[in-house]
Amino acid sequence: MRLDKYLSEAGVCTRSEATKRIRKSEVTVNGAVVRDPSVHIDPETASVTLGGETVSWRKFTYIMLNKPQGYVSATEDRGPTVMELLPPQYARKGFFPCGRLDIDTVGFLLITNDGVLGHELLSPKHHVDKTYRFTCDPAIGEEVRQHLEEGVDIGDIVTKPAVVTLDGDLPASAGTITIREGKFHQIKRMFHAVGSEITSLERISFGGVTLDGTLARGEWRFLTAEEEATLQRSVGRSEKI
Repeated sequence: MRLDKYLSEAGVCTRSEATKRIRKSEVTVNGAVVRDPSVHIDPETASVTLGGETVSWRKFTYIMLNKPQGYVSATEDRGPTVMELLPPQYARKGFFPCGRLDIDTVGFLLITNDGVLGHELLSPKHHVDKTYRFTCDPAIGEEVRQHLEEGVDIGDIVTKPAVVTLDGDLPASAGTITIREGKFHQIKRMFHAVGSEITSLERISFGGVTLDGTLARGEWRFLTAEEEATLQRSVGRSEKI
């Protein structure tokens, strides 16, 4: 792999910035200063520093984004996309949002370049949990809650069993819902089918990983090793990423 590409994929700078810093003698490979951005290195074994700091490269990257309203969960669209909330190196080909959140839905969105895991997380056969906080109008009671849990006919399908918890006294206008599917506008359609409408929706957990409460809307961070392992387990994998 070219040295400038290595630095870019490690997430420390863009490729053009990497080129500039390499030519300024700010980069070492295995202890020696390298000034040629086109030098090829073994990303698995090379020891690289930038400005005296060790740079770690990984084949796959996993990002937790706290999606705000108004952004499309896509790599390209006519409106602003979630990729615009990340540094430029993560907007390049290969990175993508894993699944979609509606433009007005907020919360945890996984962005990665691991196409295989991304496919498995979204595959119906793995039944990966997705938990959302919701508000609705009108409020719903126990009978409606049970109906949502048992499955609702939303036109093209009858939804699989869900888990619904309501806040406070019943009827309630807020709570959480966990589903294992990802049909278009599914939760909104489920509530519409039982006579209520979703007024706000936030994904708070995906594949067993919970949204970091310290992330403001539009902020992001890399997943921890433990969180990555949790995603692996959610699709039946036991091997280390």
